Amino acid sequence: MPNPLRYRVFYTTRQKIVTSVLVLALLAWGTVYAVGRLTTPEDRSCSAGVARPEGSDECVGVSGDGYDFEVDALTEVARAIGEQNKPLKPGTYATVALLLPLTSTSPSMRTKILHEVQGAFAFQYEANNKSNDMVPKIRLVLANTGNGNVHWRTAVDALKGMTGAPHHLRAVSGIATSSAPVRQAVAALTGKDIAVVGTTITADDLTNGPDRKPFPGLARVSPTNSDEARALANYGRVDAAKAILVHDTREGDHYTETLKEAFSGLLAKSPYQPQVFTSPDDPTDEGPTANTFQQITQLLCTTRADTVYFAGRHTQLRQFVNALGARGCTHKPFTVLTGDEGSYLGADPKLDRNALGKGLTVRYAALAHPDAWLEAPGRTVPKRGGTPAAYQRFRSMMDAVRTAQVGPVGPVELSDGQAIIAYDAMATAVRAIRQSTVGGKLPALKDVGLQWPQVTGELRVEGASGWICLDNHGNPHNKAVPIVELTRDTPRFVQIAWPDGKPPSGDCMPPRKR
Repeated sequence: MPNPLRYRVFYTTRQKIVTSVLVLALLAWGTVYAVGRLTTPEDRSCSAGVARPEGSDECVGVSGDGYDFEVDALTEVARAIGEQNKPLKPGTYATVALLLPLTSTSPSMRTKILHEVQGAFAFQYEANNKSNDMVPKIRLVLANTGNGNVHWRTAVDALKGMTGAPHHLRAVSGIATSSAPVRQAVAALTGKDIAVVGTTITADDLTNGPDRKPFPGLARVSPTNSDEARALANYGRVDAAKAILVHDTREGDHYTETLKEAFSGLLAKSPYQPQVFTSPDDPTDEGPTANTFQQITQLLCTTRADTVYFAGRHTQLRQFVNALGARGCTHKPFTVLTGDEGSYLGADPKLDRNALGKGLTVRYAALAHPDAWLEAPGRTVPKRGGTPAAYQRFRSMMDAVRTAQVGPVGPVELSDGQAIIAYDAMATAVRAIRQSTVGGKLPALKDVGLQWPQVTGELRVEGASGWICLDNHGNPHNKAVPIVELTRDTPRFVQIAWPDGKPPSGDCMPPRKR
């Protein structure tokens, strides 16, 4: 029997119209919703001032509010920085950024980064709380360039936009690797009159000089590769007839290229052609170089060489040391000499520590070491070039930031020297900022980078790593170079060496030729 209600709803002309309108409305709403879902940009923000670039899962940008860039190791120190920044009032502070690849996937690089952030924060705490209320106060921010510094431009563009109120960015520190992206970042920053203080950059071509100024406003607190090589040569005379160079041929790495050139100058009379290898595009990758080193060690066993100068990054250095430990000629002793990349190996779990001490000695030119300025039996501290008091001040600041009242900042390890050198770089940046502050007003942006020629003599920075006496081009003069030896336990400080063969004069004034 027909249902009269069904007939009225679905078959009357009016209800057909109503039903059609409802269906069309639902279809239109669905279309609008779907199009909206397709066209609305995905929220890629991580925190204020930090976001994931297109095609990347890394959080890139600048933050000083306690954000850790989703790196667990940085959580405590990032929170401590945020707490130190919180009470600062706009107009009373200058900002210093620490530019680093905070989201690096390399375990050794992450360790280095943590230590650098800790050291930089220790000096921020000192500048704001232990400097007799000098002005301006210092706000520290973290700037992430991404794994391998691939997102350096994003971070640098953000920093260039922070030179005005309320941030008043006046210097950038960090700048920790002598790589092509870092070189571009330094050029971009200094090209906009932003002062830069490099922590662990050592490449000779990442400098200014008498006849060239590609990076106006750049200063460094670490010696160049040439200075490291000279210090190594002055530390222990090596018979070039019994020495050989092993170096990387990968192009575009300013650290390895300039270190190779510096070592080549020392080995001009070596009878052996260099042994070469080519590291992967990302030198923190293992790649196939371990196979190459096995062959090189076999060749070394057939030579008279007992000293190897190694110009390469830390991953390849570790592979080479492991290969030498497994060499067939264990009766033949070898000494490996290298640059500051050796400092990574002390914490490298893949290093074959049993290889050390079996006729194999590995020494490197460090940038800093916690024992360098401490007196010990059989070792005297140089009377010039640095002071135990300056190092003890650094230690007291590190002890302070470990506490719950100021930090904590996570586990602290000083043997790789990274916290020490980052502390000194911040001290140098703050010195320039305050030296260019007149009448309590924040200095003009360009004025900060013009201070480097006056950071010398009695105005030098009494660094924890040693005196920082800059020449007219922002390069440290005759900086102390700790010679450190790898052991099966922690790296052992041997002695301080000097690029000029002896400590600087008492006035620490660079000679005219510089």
